Amino acid sequence: MKHFLTLKDYTKDKILEILELAAKIKLETKNRVFKDYMPKHTLGMIFEKSSTRTRVSFETGIYQLGGIGLFLSSNDIQLGRGEPMSDTSRVISRMVDMVMIRTFEQSKIEEFAKYSKVPVINGLTNEYHPVQLMADYMTIQEVGLDKDLVVAYVGDGNNLAHSWLMLASKLGFELRIATPKGYEVNQDILNDALEFAKESGSKIIIGNDPKEAIKGSTVVTTDTWVSMGQEDEKEKRIKDFDGYIVDNTMMKLASNKAIFLHCLPAYRGYEVSEEVIESKQSLVFEEAENRLHAQKGVMVWLNKQLKK
Repeated sequence: MKHFLTLKDYTKDKILEILELAAKIKLETKNRVFKDYMPKHTLGMIFEKSSTRTRVSFETGIYQLGGIGLFLSSNDIQLGRGEPMSDTSRVISRMVDMVMIRTFEQSKIEEFAKYSKVPVINGLTNEYHPVQLMADYMTIQEVGLDKDLVVAYVGDGNNLAHSWLMLASKLGFELRIATPKGYEVNQDILNDALEFAKESGSKIIIGNDPKEAIKGSTVVTTDTWVSMGQEDEKEKRIKDFDGYIVDNTMMKLASNKAIFLHCLPAYRGYEVSEEVIESKQSLVFEEAENRLHAQKGVMVWLNKQLKK
């Protein structure tokens, strides 16, 4: 059974194949052509973490593909009352055609996938956010920056940073990550990325200086400093991340053709300034829309694998 849990599991060719399919489906959508790629299919959407973009994009996406999405909050199903993940998986996967999960530990989604009879998609975990990176790279491709790509990620060494590590190490582009001391990326995930990079030719640079990371880059990206579950650390994090805001001064260090990306929600005045996120360099809303199209590509591709 093929799942979409982390880009670590995918080759360069497979990632690009999914993105090519996503681009094709997006063009059809823009032309108001809705093909039933997944007629009468049901997508179970399990949310242990709330979301705007993830819910709307998956629910709209499966509908446009000819199916239907079922929103399953952990507060509304037995998973939230202590039912083992393995039992939840064996029940739900007998009733739906595909499952998307947005949860906490990566181990939870991996356990669900282990017992599932249908493909499972990672809508976000503490460790990885692969569907976001598919949308990000799709946005990069659309503006022609996928050639000689240099990405600067500035901020928290979180699930987004980890997914950038996986994407860069698989596709072979240069990635520079700058985090405050004490907020570095997970060392095991970094080690995996460095191993993949030996084959792809990716250049991965890890440091603590955001200006050095951004200098000459073609894509500048960041994420919130305070993710869900970290609210009690807010004041400390704001202090620790002082100097990491992506503002006009920072963006001037990047290439003159550079774009700015952010997975949203963005907290203006913290990780990014109002001027940058509202600038012509900012493609955050195009990027958000591409969650819809990239995820349709993932769903259709996974569904096709079942028929092979």
